[in-house]
Amino acid sequence: MNKKEVQNALKKIAQKNRVSYNDVVEEIQKAIDIGMNNPDPHIGAYWKSIPHTGERPTPCEVICYISDEIHNKSRKPN
Repeated sequence: MNKKEVQNALKKIAQKNRVSYNDVVEEIQKAIDIGMNNPDPHIGAYWKSIPHTGERPTPCEVICYISDEIHNKSRKPN
């Protein structure tokens, strides 16, 4: 999934829920922040391992990363 696809998906979610695109992004960012601030070092380390350009991963970066991880794992033989 690329950045444009994520943005389009988030816009559809916003439209379906009758909220703004920014509201959707802000709620996802809150969840990311909670994960990164988790006192469990393994959980915090996972969130920090997600590739990101700023101080914290953006919703787009997280969704792209997780989407790629799922795609890659589904292609590996059991």
